[in-house]
Amino acid sequence: MHIPDGYLGPITCVAGFAAMAPIWAVSSARVKKTLQAKQVPLLAIGAAFSFVVMMFNVPIPGGTTGHAVGGAMVAILLGPWAACISITVALVIQALLFGDGGLTAIGANAFNMAFVLPFASWGVYRLIAARSSITSARRAVAAAIAGYLGLALAALTTGILFGIQPLLHHTASGQALYCPYPIKIAVPVMLGEHLLVFGWIEAVVTALVVKFLQKQDPSLLQAPLETGVAPETRGP
Repeated sequence: MHIPDGYLGPITCVAGFAAMAPIWAVSSARVKKTLQAKQVPLLAIGAAFSFVVMMFNVPIPGGTTGHAVGGAMVAILLGPWAACISITVALVIQALLFGDGGLTAIGANAFNMAFVLPFASWGVYRLIAARSSITSARRAVAAAIAGYLGLALAALTTGILFGIQPLLHHTASGQALYCPYPIKIAVPVMLGEHLLVFGWIEAVVTALVVKFLQKQDPSLLQAPLETGVAPETRGP
């Protein structure tokens, strides 16, 4: 799902950064205001987890890759705003140190994986798990569905970004200057791979983490479903 350099035209790259700038600003403010000292390690662990999971890239037709992200898990534990920061950090490190995703496409990659995925996943989890007890099996099911649908939506937006490039940037003869695949090809390829394979990985991993925490430390699953921010941690 990582978009490399050269696949998006300048208009889309600039639009990606422009769209993410206010989201990053609000996320930073929310995290600074709500995240407590005891939860900072969880934010770092979430970024590290996303970083490792996204390194297991499987090439798919068209030059991009498919993979799980771990964004649903971080959103469930700390809220989507913290997940946005966590995944963005992982994406920037991958782009700078490993060339996994282009520098010019960081905004677009962050939009797909650090915004669409965690916020969609959190919304689905909130809808299904609302009013259920912390240890309810319904929460694990909600986590699995949230991870699956969140990743699918991120793949969909990625496919759309690819698919609009031939419309935005082409020569007088109609030859595409950047990604050459139209929406009718880009969307089915991106969405299909993630619906058939990677979405299930995201679902299983997210559900297993929730099940584990339900047994070991249920308090970590007490992030308010209504506000989307991590709960305040009181001192002893």
